[in-house]
Amino acid sequence: MGHDGRRGNMQVEINPDTVYDLPELIDIAERSNPEARTAWERARQAAGAVGLTESAYYPYLVASAAAGYEHAFIPFPQLHVGPNLTDVTITGGGTLATTAAAEGAALNVKWLLFDFGERKATATAAKERLMMANVGFNAVHQRIIFEVTRRYYGFDAAREKVAAAESSLRAADTVAKAARARLEHGLATKPETLQAEQQTAQASFELEAARGALGDALVALAESLGILPTTQLQVAKASEKTPGGNFDDSLDAMIDRALSQRPDLVAKLANVLASRAGVQKARAGYYPKVAVGANVGFSELDVSIKNSPYFGGIEPVYGVGLSVELPIFDGFARAKKLSIALSELEAAESELAGSRDAVVREVWKAYTDFKTALHKEPSATRLLSAAQSAFDESLAAYRQGLGTYVDVVNAQRSLAVAQSVMVDTHSAIFTGAIVLAYSIGDLARPTPGRSPVRQR
Repeated sequence: MGHDGRRGNMQVEINPDTVYDLPELIDIAERSNPEARTAWERARQAAGAVGLTESAYYPYLVASAAAGYEHAFIPFPQLHVGPNLTDVTITGGGTLATTAAAEGAALNVKWLLFDFGERKATATAAKERLMMANVGFNAVHQRIIFEVTRRYYGFDAAREKVAAAESSLRAADTVAKAARARLEHGLATKPETLQAEQQTAQASFELEAARGALGDALVALAESLGILPTTQLQVAKASEKTPGGNFDDSLDAMIDRALSQRPDLVAKLANVLASRAGVQKARAGYYPKVAVGANVGFSELDVSIKNSPYFGGIEPVYGVGLSVELPIFDGFARAKKLSIALSELEAAESELAGSRDAVVREVWKAYTDFKTALHKEPSATRLLSAAQSAFDESLAAYRQGLGTYVDVVNAQRSLAVAQSVMVDTHSAIFTGAIVLAYSIGDLARPTPGRSPVRQR
């Protein structure tokens, strides 16, 4: 059994006897990639923050109880009056000791009635941050799918390059055998045979280089899966079907779709809306807050004066009131907060505008590259067919003594180039399709919602 593919604390069992196709590889990556778990926890935190802001709409209710004992004294002066009634002097005095025992319990409630939009703005900002976290979670999934798919097709192309190099080696070996046969019959020279052996060695070298590139592609694929490169992994051959989404739409339609569903744009739009809510919250600080408060409970107080028996009683206590709070001067704190909020809004709007323009460029380039690769495919197919026919005819003529070694070697080289061109063309089509789908946001796309296309 091979390595189980464990990396760090992530555990993904890789069966060395199983041939994994692309969906299975994507599933492995999503289960082993820590970014997905991190994005999920951030979304949960943002959802909790929304609930926290909504609690401000409810009354604040608190129960309290207290008990205590106090020993105190009251000074009593000794006065002397005379000779007139208004002539009073203190000649001495004493104290009167008191003890008191008190206990009580109360239920207090405070409810903010009006704050001129501060709570609403706070809740709105939290909901937009939740939107950012949700689309961020989706963006992580899209990035994982994109990286795995791109490297999967890169590995498949490297595998096709190895097959093409093996075919080129067989062709070179065939030419070398034909040269040796002609030499035995006196139809070729020794330099021709040596050149044929040289071409075989060159083809063998290129095959080893292709195998090395295949190993590098497998390491890159394992990295995108989040598993160790030493893991024994069998990868299925890529399907002939072009991956991605619907590419029959016009370029304008694809751009509109990208502007409405790209997770990064949706997140930036949510950031703009959250920043607007931040401005509203800062402006609400200039307006008064109106709240109602009430309390109900009981209080017991017993007092003893100079060791007398305790006297007092227990009575209910209650009250209700309306409060209005309006800061007059706060050291320009509100003005600073508003200035910061306006600056954050301006930055968020500029970032959205810049990202929107960047998305348009990305979709345009990906669309152009994909269509170019599609248009190259018929030419590459004809090139491969013509090169194969030319090689077959040149080899047959060379064997019969009707062709030269230079002709057959040139045909062999042209065939190798045509095979490589065909592999590169197919790779460009598949890679272009996945890049276009990623630029549009069609990989695990979210449910279409608000569109940033018209936001400025």
